[in-house]
Amino acid sequence: MSTKDFVEKDYYKVLGVPKDATEAEIKKAYRKLAREFHPDANKGDDKAEERFKEISEANDILGDAKRRKEYDDARALFGNGGYRPGPGGGGSFNFDLGDLFGGSQGQGQGGGAGGFGGGLGDVFGGLFNRGGAGTRTQPRRGQDVESEVTLSFTEAVDGATVPLRMSSQAPCKACSGTGDKNGTPRVCPTCVGTGQVSRGAGGGFSLTDPCADCKGRGLIAQDPCEVCKGSGRATSSRTMQVRIPAGVSDGQRIRLRGKGTPGEQGGPAGDLYVVVHVDAHPVFGRKGDNLTVTVPVTFPEAALGGEVKVPTLGGPPVTLKLPAGTPNGRTMRARGKGATRKDGTRGDLLVTIEVIVPKDLGDKAKESLESYREATAGADPRAELFKAAKGA
Repeated sequence: MSTKDFVEKDYYKVLGVPKDATEAEIKKAYRKLAREFHPDANKGDDKAEERFKEISEANDILGDAKRRKEYDDARALFGNGGYRPGPGGGGSFNFDLGDLFGGSQGQGQGGGAGGFGGGLGDVFGGLFNRGGAGTRTQPRRGQDVESEVTLSFTEAVDGATVPLRMSSQAPCKACSGTGDKNGTPRVCPTCVGTGQVSRGAGGGFSLTDPCADCKGRGLIAQDPCEVCKGSGRATSSRTMQVRIPAGVSDGQRIRLRGKGTPGEQGGPAGDLYVVVHVDAHPVFGRKGDNLTVTVPVTFPEAALGGEVKVPTLGGPPVTLKLPAGTPNGRTMRARGKGATRKDGTRGDLLVTIEVIVPKDLGDKAKESLESYREATAGADPRAELFKAAKGA
């Protein structure tokens, strides 16, 4: 029997029973039809002989609970009987089963007819007497792992390589990831080594779920490993040197491909997600790609203007020219002295001016300020404020 015939034929229809027929109903229908079309009762009738073979074939599948389940699951993959009418309206396939199942018909592993080289063909392993020898467990991607790291303000701006200790699931070393103490697990009979089972979802659709019996591994330990309890996975601790790119911000989540839990059966490793925390700096702050700093200046510097030295993060100070009459709170910009961007360029340093009012004044300073107050007595800095308040 070929896989095409298996998928295409409706064995329930052959026996004349519904899809939810009980084992007893199937047996009763088979016996009735077998007596009617048996070659001994229809000598020389080729059509009766073919009908008898078809009935026997249907009984072989539906009369065995395990093979019946595999048959139902396989047909659910294609919906409503597993075939699509051809251009002429007949029940022939209009696609290549070999392409679909990852192999060619009639050349199964181990020489069995109707086998396939892998992929979905593994679903039919039990039906074509391939047993466990021809099945192949599917590669499984490793799990993603999340960790946290705390950087100094400078490390976040310039980037850093930091050690990161991780605990994650990895193939058990005691059993080499097989889950079996002797390293010889058996193929899961439920999913036939695929790690997945299919179920009908109605409307000609089907859903694929991880096999509950083998937890999606496709293998079941005959003598479970004492370390991993038959799961094939064990907790492993390792220290990695992780490069954190320049310009990361507090709370940012970085994805490092392939640095998570190792995969199974040749599957790729998962990803590592690192949540970054950044310590505050006593002097500098940050706004996106720009750094911020508040610089105190004296009243004469703000009023008369002058040059003011400003510190930078990890570099020499820069000198800013302060215009005469600079108000308190004004922000000036030192270009290229900020945080590193993704393209390697740097943002700016935003300098906020803070005019400092002295608490203690000497006699000479007081006399000078009194003279200044007398010289500016005619100007009322709050006149516009009251005018606007009254108008509102």
